[in-house]
Amino acid sequence: MPLAELTRDLVSIPSHEDEREAGAFIADWLREHTDATVTHTDVGNVIARRNEDADTSLALVGHHDVVPPDDDQTDGDGYAVMERQGRLYGRGAADMKGSLAAAMTAFRDSEIREVSTGRTDSDSPGCELVFASFAGEEQGGVGCRAAIEDGFAPDYAIVGEGSTGYSAEGVTDVAVAHKGRRGATVTAEGEAAHASEPEAGENAIYRAADAVDIVRHLPAPETRVLGHELSGSVVVTEIEGGSGWNVIPEACEFTVDERTVPGERAELEQVESLFGVSLEVDQDLPPMACDDGDFADAVLEGADAAQGATPEQVVKPHATDAGWLANRAGTTCVVCGAAEPGEAHTASESVSLDAVERCADVYQHVAERAPLW
Repeated sequence: MPLAELTRDLVSIPSHEDEREAGAFIADWLREHTDATVTHTDVGNVIARRNEDADTSLALVGHHDVVPPDDDQTDGDGYAVMERQGRLYGRGAADMKGSLAAAMTAFRDSEIREVSTGRTDSDSPGCELVFASFAGEEQGGVGCRAAIEDGFAPDYAIVGEGSTGYSAEGVTDVAVAHKGRRGATVTAEGEAAHASEPEAGENAIYRAADAVDIVRHLPAPETRVLGHELSGSVVVTEIEGGSGWNVIPEACEFTVDERTVPGERAELEQVESLFGVSLEVDQDLPPMACDDGDFADAVLEGADAAQGATPEQVVKPHATDAGWLANRAGTTCVVCGAAEPGEAHTASESVSLDAVERCADVYQHVAERAPLW
């Protein structure tokens, strides 16, 4: 099956509320086109393995769930899909069924190294090749976290989220790090009173304002990954409080969006030094940093071989499942995929079919040389 056709078929399957049909399609395709051991879990993950007895494992990782489609992206019981000027349009084309199709074909086509060069035991296996498509990535990495809890821990992984167009338009780069996200709610408690007697109460908005001032002056986290600067941010994004124009407010709360970086965080806990103020973390998506420069260089070499332009190692602003794999499974990760900035989750979402083909070449290039980086 041509890669463009496989991408089109994947994109046409609805998977924003129920990923089972998309997962079943992927699992059936892998069983038909490869001799891998294929598992479709109760959570909805699809995991396939080749050369399972190898000492080292490389995973090609993606997800098959998507965000809800725009009205124009539906077509009867499925998603509307259109190809125009070398791009495929449809919900999930960029995030991330294009790269997922590329990973499926690379998993099928790769001639896996069975014996590692330099080993004295000629019967020793080389590298296990793993394909993994997770469910629930858009809900905070539900499928990836479940897989890790079940023991999923490849040594290396290429996560196929978008890395095209970072160094230059149309160039597929290799992301060696990405930010995480910590979302928190700060609550200030006071004591209600009539506004004509403010001294009879404790104004929760004033306490919240003091807490906002602390957040406003917190330094943003910063770090370096393989020589690349990665800067986070911390901002107040929402605030709510008070019950009437003539009432001293007894409660006020605001939300904080922090973009975290590997190993560094803003000291949000400082707000709790204020009387009556508490902090609750609502979401904590981990950042990712590649911890093996040789692996990052090997993937960059594959990206360079797959295109006429010169790719670069870059950093990515968005959290991906690579964060869970790196932090909870100890997997050495990079991100390399077909999607470009500004395409995911939009009403006009699309992916370059040339970039999809390119990613398949990158994945196969790395798989066929593993684990000799």
